[in-house]
Amino acid sequence: MSEPAVPLQYHRGGTPEIALMLKDSLYYSKILLFGEYGIIEDSMGLSIPYTFYKGKLLRPQASPTRAEQQSNRSLSDYCSHLEDLQAEGNLPCRLDLVRLRKDIHMGLCFESSIPQGFGVGSSGALVAAVYDSYALDKITEADIHKSEEALLKLKTVLAGLESYFHGRSSGLDPLICYLNLPILIKGKTDLGTVAIPTENLEGKGGIFLMDSGTPGKTHSMVSLFLTKLKDEGFRHLVKTRLKKYNDACIQAFLKGDTKPLMSNLKELSSLFLENFRPMIPDHFEALWRKGIETNAYYLKLCGSGGGGFVLGFTEDLEKAQSLLQDQHLRVIHKF
Repeated sequence: MSEPAVPLQYHRGGTPEIALMLKDSLYYSKILLFGEYGIIEDSMGLSIPYTFYKGKLLRPQASPTRAEQQSNRSLSDYCSHLEDLQAEGNLPCRLDLVRLRKDIHMGLCFESSIPQGFGVGSSGALVAAVYDSYALDKITEADIHKSEEALLKLKTVLAGLESYFHGRSSGLDPLICYLNLPILIKGKTDLGTVAIPTENLEGKGGIFLMDSGTPGKTHSMVSLFLTKLKDEGFRHLVKTRLKKYNDACIQAFLKGDTKPLMSNLKELSSLFLENFRPMIPDHFEALWRKGIETNAYYLKLCGSGGGGFVLGFTEDLEKAQSLLQDQHLRVIHKF
């Protein structure tokens, strides 16, 4: 994230040429492999960049398309929110909102292939782009390598900037999108970058995505979870069983140890099916159960659920594909 800003020059109508200083940077999507909901109650989490989807800030050189116009309006609304926070003294970091507002007036939009509401960081990428391009006193990757406190501070700042989109944010999504590095969360105040096992392109097993076909409902799903946490039994389940299987999956995955990974995934998948049913898209319930019963694959949430993507893990991709023949599996990692 340390490359210099690149001036993009445009002519619009007969107006004077204006150089719009934007970094020529792409902001990739992310996938939370493990930790959904559990990290709220101090379980571990592991999130990785996913370069299949990406976005960038730009100003169209020609007449804007309908999508670009809509993105520009959305950015304007977001900027208004940030201006309100600044007026209240609650902006989590110093942003050049005067320049952002001027650029929005000149047609700034966020061109993105990241699907919204699918659990892969659409708002996180946008927040990362805005922070990267408009933050004053920006925390850089170099700062993070020098100090662990810088990473926590950056996560807190980005959480404040992303809360507009979900009502509440951990800051993890924009952190991944900004740094483009895998992040391991060991606790609410203990996180850092981590190396993940090298992909085995010839491997039979793998991790895949399945598309539910409809966006998730992050705000309502998180609200439902927080309501369920008020029940002592459910809260105990989250803090014990969910944490146990989730953390064991992360530890096994990082070691490249497949057998304990898959055995704990089976437990984790079963736990979600039994206790997080509203978060599982209806037409995936039978497929979810089939995976557990056949041991051919195990499904888990990808983000808050209720729609969006579902994550799958299997030791035999061909077998999983045969049982999921009506689904398009997008493999994201092979082992």
